[in-house]
Amino acid sequence: MTAVGEYVDVVIVGAGLSGIGAGYRLQTEVPDKSYAILEARDTLGGTWDLFRYPGVRSDSDMFTLSYPFEPWREPESIAEGPAILRYITDTARRHGIDDKIRYRTKVVAAQWSSADARWTLTLERDGRASTMSCRFLYSCAGYYNYDQGHAPQFPGVADFAGTVVYPQFWPEDLDYAGKKVVVIGSGATAVTLVPAMSRDAELVTMLQRTPTWISALPSRDKVADRIRSLLSPRLAHRVIRTKNILMSTAFYQYCRRRPQAARDLLTGVAAKILKDEQLVADHFTPDYNPWDQRLCAIPDADFFKAMNKGKAEVVTDHIDSFVPEGIRLASGKVLEADVVVSATGLQLLAFGGIALEVDGKPVDLSDQFVWQGTMLTGVPNFAVCIGYTNASWTLRGDLTSRLVCKVLAHLDRRGYEAVVPEPDRALSERPLLDLASGYIQRSIAEFPRQGDRHPWKVRQNYILDSATTMRTDLDKTLRPVRRTPALQQV
Repeated sequence: MTAVGEYVDVVIVGAGLSGIGAGYRLQTEVPDKSYAILEARDTLGGTWDLFRYPGVRSDSDMFTLSYPFEPWREPESIAEGPAILRYITDTARRHGIDDKIRYRTKVVAAQWSSADARWTLTLERDGRASTMSCRFLYSCAGYYNYDQGHAPQFPGVADFAGTVVYPQFWPEDLDYAGKKVVVIGSGATAVTLVPAMSRDAELVTMLQRTPTWISALPSRDKVADRIRSLLSPRLAHRVIRTKNILMSTAFYQYCRRRPQAARDLLTGVAAKILKDEQLVADHFTPDYNPWDQRLCAIPDADFFKAMNKGKAEVVTDHIDSFVPEGIRLASGKVLEADVVVSATGLQLLAFGGIALEVDGKPVDLSDQFVWQGTMLTGVPNFAVCIGYTNASWTLRGDLTSRLVCKVLAHLDRRGYEAVVPEPDRALSERPLLDLASGYIQRSIAEFPRQGDRHPWKVRQNYILDSATTMRTDLDKTLRPVRRTPALQQV
């Protein structure tokens, strides 16, 4: 197959937080490489432009969610969506990355030819198909479906007299002032929506099947404020980022190694704020241990404070069916509602849903292993950005982009056309994202696997990864892929 269409050295898929960071790393660490960022939507920002529900915010501190090369200058450590989107947009503009973005350009399929040592991409733009080719393909499209979330089919929903909305597609004209709202779910989206909507609604009820671990954090970091008052923005950012990485890693390790102590700590804080131990036991004490699923952060305890004000409540039960006036529960109780928000989670989609082929054969992602959390077995010159589940996405995302740059430099230094990761012996497979969360368990079988040893294990430890990733000996695990002799004679 002969490569067709426009050619660039590297194509980045997605202009969200990861894609903009990848663009920066490419143009600073391998400036001789041409690149383009292909974005299916009509604007940059990814998650932080897509989600516009009330109160949308980060669930990681911004000093680690932001880029290491671009200081976070806003006062809040836990920031709302518009501030994060503004930060991404300003970063892209400041470094000229926005000039590399092509909007409304969806990568539908990608075909690798070992003969040409090229990817040929099938693109869709405004309903029209086109192609372009590249030497290296880097997916920064995340792991969930932008076009639809997880939407369970609730019995009787057609009989409901009120309005049902979904956080991923929030209607701008939704009026819930003075109304009764039920938010179905107990994850990060639900605990964000409840306090935000309670400011105007009569009552917001979070309806959960099972409790989730919730951690109350200050929205502003007083130590960070002091550091920023003493040091330059860049140096302060570096110091605060290091502090927060150490603290979050220590807390995660504490939770995993001393789960009962972590349970006691989290329930104790909740009981102190809510002043009701039985309420905490009934609705905020999960059966699983902290970090078996991702913790939900609530800045300034806003969720608990909304409950203390009588503007919010939590009900733990199962849905029997919708009825005209609201939701009937398995217990027989009816929750009255004018508006129901189905915050039931994401629908996973591997790497933007691109159909991959290698030398004419479709790639079954579930048969592949991930190397260094970055490249896939069986797929030459292809990388994916996969963030941490126990820390800020950007921490691993930036490491991944730097590793991609190292691989590109390795190709040139060795004179290789392409490389593909290959284990030296059989691997024992494990799920790529090792969390018990429902939205992950529903679709994780469709994703590549991680192995049982480094560098095939996707570690959840930034400190360890930051010390080893860029020191990786690429010759040990990356096999060169050369053009066929017949094609070299053409």
